Amino acid sequence: MNLIVGLGNPGQDYVGTRHNVGFRCLQHLARKHGMNFSRRECRSRVATAKIGISPVLLARPYTYMNLSGSAVACLMHKHRISLTDILIIYDDMDLDPGRIRLRSQGSAGGHNGVQSIITALGSQDFPRLRIGIGPPPGDPIRYVLSTFSPEVREAMARAVRHSAEAVECLLRDGIEAAMNQFNNLSNTA
Repeated sequence: MNLIVGLGNPGQDYVGTRHNVGFRCLQHLARKHGMNFSRRECRSRVATAKIGISPVLLARPYTYMNLSGSAVACLMHKHRISLTDILIIYDDMDLDPGRIRLRSQGSAGGHNGVQSIITALGSQDFPRLRIGIGPPPGDPIRYVLSTFSPEVREAMARAVRHSAEAVECLLRDGIEAAMNQFNNLSNTA
């Protein structure tokens, strides 16, 4: 089984914010494959199904972003999922709005949610999909908790669609093939 985790913050106050693009991507993927987040497990809303031939567990932790690691670790242990069979999807201020970037491993890059996961798992050797939200013009905290401007919304909608396609490609063809196809994709494509 593959575990795909979208990071975000729970609650209506955070819907549509930059920090919640991981949730948004997972919601799009779930809708596309007829899945819904009807169960609660390990402090997460989860959905299970097959995408292609791969059984998947989609998870949206309802811990706050900075505490995501405990939910991810619980799900991994409960379902006996290895590090290489998880994918963490989250926002990244170092990428232009709408750009996506897959990596097979790496540091937290200053992202507190990813740092929480690295700490809880004791490793940074897990795949991740970063969705660019662009650099903050001022206070980073205020920025990630704000919504997208009208000029950026279409680029973000494309990024969410491309992210779902990248997940499907990863499940079907592996991380290397997905990286080759989606890491150089233009955010205007």
